[in-house]
Amino acid sequence: MVKRKVDKPQSAGPVSAVAALAARRARQQQIVVEDAPQVAPQPVVESEPPSKKPRRSLDVAEATETNDDRQNPRTRAAKKQDKQLPAGDRPKRATRATQPMETQPEGEQAIQDGSEDEQVATDAVENNDEMDENDVASVVGDADGYESPAETPAELQNFPLSKARLNKSNIVYSDENTLCIRIKERANLALLGQYDLWVKRGVVSLMGAKLHASSQLHRVYAPSTHSLPVIKCVSGIDGDAEVEIKSCNSGIARLRDLSPLYQRIWTGDNTAADKSTLKGTTKDSKRSFSVLYTSADDSLNRHLRPLHLDKKWSASMKSLSQRQGQLRVLVCGPKASGKSTFSRYLLNHVLSPTPETEGGHVNTEGVAFLDLDPGQPEFTPMGQIYLARLRKPFFGPPFTHPSLDNSQGGEILRAHHIGATSPKEDPDHYALAVMDLMDQYRSLLEKYPQCPLIINYPGWIFGQGLEVAMWLVKSLGLSDVVYMSEKGPSEVVDPLGLAARQARVPMTILPSQPTDFVSRSSAQLRAMQIQSYFHMSHPTDLGTSLWSEEPLSRTRPLTVDYTGPRQGISGIMVMGSQINPELLHETLEGAIVGLVAIESPRALMGTMAPPHAPNDEQDEIESGLDIDMDSENAAARIFDDSIADNIVRTREDLPYLFVGSGSCTPLDPKASYCLGLALVRSIDTGSHKLELSTSIPPSYIQTSIEKGHRLVLVRGQLDNPNWAISEEYHAARAAERRYQESTSGQKKAGESSGQKASDLSEHNRTLALLRERVRRASNVPWMTVVEDNSRHQREAAARREKSLWKLRKKAYPGSESEADY
Repeated sequence: MVKRKVDKPQSAGPVSAVAALAARRARQQQIVVEDAPQVAPQPVVESEPPSKKPRRSLDVAEATETNDDRQNPRTRAAKKQDKQLPAGDRPKRATRATQPMETQPEGEQAIQDGSEDEQVATDAVENNDEMDENDVASVVGDADGYESPAETPAELQNFPLSKARLNKSNIVYSDENTLCIRIKERANLALLGQYDLWVKRGVVSLMGAKLHASSQLHRVYAPSTHSLPVIKCVSGIDGDAEVEIKSCNSGIARLRDLSPLYQRIWTGDNTAADKSTLKGTTKDSKRSFSVLYTSADDSLNRHLRPLHLDKKWSASMKSLSQRQGQLRVLVCGPKASGKSTFSRYLLNHVLSPTPETEGGHVNTEGVAFLDLDPGQPEFTPMGQIYLARLRKPFFGPPFTHPSLDNSQGGEILRAHHIGATSPKEDPDHYALAVMDLMDQYRSLLEKYPQCPLIINYPGWIFGQGLEVAMWLVKSLGLSDVVYMSEKGPSEVVDPLGLAARQARVPMTILPSQPTDFVSRSSAQLRAMQIQSYFHMSHPTDLGTSLWSEEPLSRTRPLTVDYTGPRQGISGIMVMGSQINPELLHETLEGAIVGLVAIESPRALMGTMAPPHAPNDEQDEIESGLDIDMDSENAAARIFDDSIADNIVRTREDLPYLFVGSGSCTPLDPKASYCLGLALVRSIDTGSHKLELSTSIPPSYIQTSIEKGHRLVLVRGQLDNPNWAISEEYHAARAAERRYQESTSGQKKAGESSGQKASDLSEHNRTLALLRERVRRASNVPWMTVVEDNSRHQREAAARREKSLWKLRKKAYPGSESEADY
């Protein structure tokens, strides 16, 4: 209710304008006080985390610095002085969210509705200079957006993660490595870290998969770089499910010693839930996972969020999975709309049905996954598109499974090296590669006729990208099309919907579900994935993958001849542009290349059949018919001659394989395939050898050679391997830090008890050697070490070092940044 104005008494003399304004302010403040509720509203913590952007309370706006405060030096000085006072003595200052407007007419409400409060609070957060250590802040003058984390107010961290609370009634048993708990129906639990999950009783859901009680262990990776997977009880015996969570050590956490991107993404200090379940163990007990009730439980103050699927997403997944073996779905949409997340969850959902819950259908043939996104592929590093056949769910972001092995529940059936992170660099070659992968899927159906297909399309949906998507809808015989955006645009949705109607394929439009807070950019996630790829191995005697923390410069390379009688590399190609053969050495050394196998001379597109090979003999060789040994030798000679006809030898005798005019014509996907990626560490021109670092299993290379395929290296337009340049530096810094931490306690004890001079001398000598290693590692070409990690120094260095060399790398000790391209 608005208070009625009372009649003012006649004053004895004229009233000044200042006094009138003061009286008006007093009346406005009195109106606000009387209209305001007696009890101030308190922020409410919701029982279940919302799937959309969390609503921020007024307290957030009060804790943040507004634009007016930032522009007013007196206000900044007053706030700085307030921070030095005790909390109870600090004066209360009004902000934009709570201060009444002086120009507001009498009778209007001074406190706006909740939507405007939320907008004001959001503006205040966006204008705040202090952000979370995982938030992304662009630095002026950096071409590719150098990312620097900072801190954020603590109010933003209290976000609910778990509905279940651990107590004596639901903890079955626990020790320093294992935690067995009961989860009630519709309750959930969020964990951070890496662990093995064993469902002992009931049914739980995890990242789209429904996991029933069995003896199988499921490896789960839950880093802070992505939304945390939530373990939810779907059904159980006596109303709850029982799961055992066990610590694991795969080595991926040790990659933090090689790159700052891997730092502070796993568990921090033990949470309150961890401490309650570690009673009776040693004081320094630490599991590889942590149970979190809210994001405020995190000792590293990161933006932790659970991933709750939109209801339309869940309904669509359930509907699509009912098609069982007839499922052929294309998932497309704009960038950052959740295509990869939806595809991953749908894949896990289709791979997990059981006779008890899914109408009697048992998926024994796996799922075919056609990944057409070379920028952010799921099971290979960047620059490739592939067809995979998967037989079990995968729980973790792409950098936790950058490659597949037959023992890992999945295999890559065929892959093609695009040589770029976007198909728009060469749409024709991309379309040919897609056609070949679809032919491979049709061949797979002959052996597994009930194998579903999930196609993940990149965010390239404008121009030629839309044309390719429409062609896929019309020609692939799909069962469904899923478009991941309700906001269009219409110039994309309308043509795509028309193509679906013409092909008689139902099209489903789902809301996009982008992440509110990102701790790594797309370029940084690609760097993490490819670094994980080169350090990952698949031991034959283990069912899980392992990672090595040894820098690539300290590992044994693969040495191969590029000329002579034992030549292993038949040629070197450069995609995307034509280069002078004299520059091939500089272009190749230190670059990421694709190791591609050529199956027949037809792979050299644009070339004619060798003149010394009759057409009928050539057709017989390429048709795969049975021929005798002489014909096989002739085929090998024809094969080698067709490659040699297109080879240009450089002054280092490197075999520059150039086909076409202008830029090099890519290899025909129907007669070639990619084995994986390799890093060219060095080129020994004296012995004509290449030193390669690769994680491709030697058996794959040996099998290709036994089949008579020729191997070539393809240099594309992939991101420069800046992470590889700085690995030795970060490893040296980590070794020095570990040594100092391990000897700090011994040094204090020795000083109090009178340490021997010989022991002190040995300590100093070891520390000097470690520091010398750091010094040598910092003198790497194309890398600048900046010891001052302040924002001002980073911006100044970015402007000062901006030059033509895109390979320049900055290493900031203890920072979260990775690269300054």
